[in-house]
Amino acid sequence: MSTPLGQLNRFDRLGRGLGQPIAPDAQGRLPVVDGPEKVRQSIFTILDTEPGERVMRPDFGCGLRRYLMQPNSPATRAGIARDIGNALSRWESRIKVMDVAVNTTDDRATVLIEIRYAHVLDGRQDILVYPFYLEQA
Repeated sequence: MSTPLGQLNRFDRLGRGLGQPIAPDAQGRLPVVDGPEKVRQSIFTILDTEPGERVMRPDFGCGLRRYLMQPNSPATRAGIARDIGNALSRWESRIKVMDVAVNTTDDRATVLIEIRYAHVLDGRQDILVYPFYLEQA
């Protein structure tokens, strides 16, 4: 018997699916996540995917690899922020991106990407920090 939409737990409407990494636990079960964690993992998937990687969705992804071996300059960081904002706006309809900040670290080859977003469903705000390596260490 199905539950009327109004009676669903608000997190149920955010989705449920396989967690990442997809690897069995000690009992042989695959991880399952739901709610805000499912949205968070979806954001990671968008950031980690290059357009062209998915045969049935060739435009899906963010394309961050184009910034590998680029200088850690204001122009590079602005391009990263712009591309992330565009990709998340296009591919993750469960959130509204409020801000994308790409910050330097003590290591010139590394930036920290801070994504501030709100869940469209209930306005709950969250922050995701994603390290990105411009050069290999």
